[in-house]
Amino acid sequence: MAVDFRFIIIGRGMMGAAAARHLSSMADGIALIGPREPEQRNAHEGIFASHYDEARITRTFDGNLAWGSFAARALDRYGEIEARSGISFYSEVGCLFTGPTVKDERDYINRALTVSRTLGSDIETIAPSELRQRFSYLAVDPDFTGYFERKRAGHINPRALVRAQTRLAEQGGVALIEATATSVRDAGSHVEVTVGDRRYSAERVLVAAGGFSNFHALLPRPVDTRVLARTVAFYEIGEREMATFGDMPSTIVLGDREEDHIYILPPVRYPDGKTYLKLGGDTEALSFDRLEDVGAWFRSDGNAAERDNLSAIALQLMPELASCPVTSAPCVANFTPTGYPYAGYTQSPRIAVLTGGNFVAAKSSDELGRLGAVLLTEGQLGDADFGSELMPVFV
Repeated sequence: MAVDFRFIIIGRGMMGAAAARHLSSMADGIALIGPREPEQRNAHEGIFASHYDEARITRTFDGNLAWGSFAARALDRYGEIEARSGISFYSEVGCLFTGPTVKDERDYINRALTVSRTLGSDIETIAPSELRQRFSYLAVDPDFTGYFERKRAGHINPRALVRAQTRLAEQGGVALIEATATSVRDAGSHVEVTVGDRRYSAERVLVAAGGFSNFHALLPRPVDTRVLARTVAFYEIGEREMATFGDMPSTIVLGDREEDHIYILPPVRYPDGKTYLKLGGDTEALSFDRLEDVGAWFRSDGNAAERDNLSAIALQLMPELASCPVTSAPCVANFTPTGYPYAGYTQSPRIAVLTGGNFVAAKSSDELGRLGAVLLTEGQLGDADFGSELMPVFV
């Protein structure tokens, strides 16, 4: 039978929009389905996305070769995407890692240094005696060492990146359907996608719905993921504080365990006209199995106890924030048991899935989108793209 589209991508977030852009240079007959950001988050009853923000850390420094490679490949294309779309989203302010002295060769830092040499990344090691002088905004322990990536590192505006990807996808012929897909069904010779009271058909479908991939009926079987709550804290920065924090790089402070890290975004102007310094962590345990629960979370201001915990850490690390107003917001992180994103086919040879950011995928989203496009056109990923590591696990 004749189909409406050759390929449909479900999810207009960071991975889905990137997949649509890449696919537009590989094939014709493509649709990208996903709603626009709600105007009133607190009153919205539909689905959300975690890219509704102005800043995400970028860096190639990573203790895992696959994740480091995904980031490096994406970062190397940022300039081209900005130039072709006319939308700026990348600030190359560098990224500083700092933490306790490395104890053995298996520690995250040593693994990251090895990966960086493989990727050709330039990482400067900063001795504890120099760290506080170079980065005076940060009051870390006196025995902490710094690892500074000046190039191919900083932060991106995820909203702007999605706009850029979507603009280029549309310029490449992709049909944008601003709505929510509620079901995907393999009809034998094709796939049927339900969107409201409409039904679209395609030869193949890529589900790239992030933390919402298991909600509605988008996959033949749910993928094995945990959708966890994350609270972020925002410090409103005035002119006095800008003198201290205005030139800071993106910063990640490591603890004794990898999950104890704290990430800090430099001051960034937000749509309300104010400038905020943002920080967050990775220790919350609240998880979601129902659409209504994750929706209620996104309509909240996050967890007050986690906000207070982050605030206490922030004031310990950055005492100059003491007089700044602090607020919080919700986010979610989509974790896989493999520690890698999923990019592969489901039980249907016509329905693929791309999800599982593991709280670190924003910077790599353009490369992950490319992998999704390759999946649709070629049917599989090779070793150079870490295909075996990215195989989905299903419940």
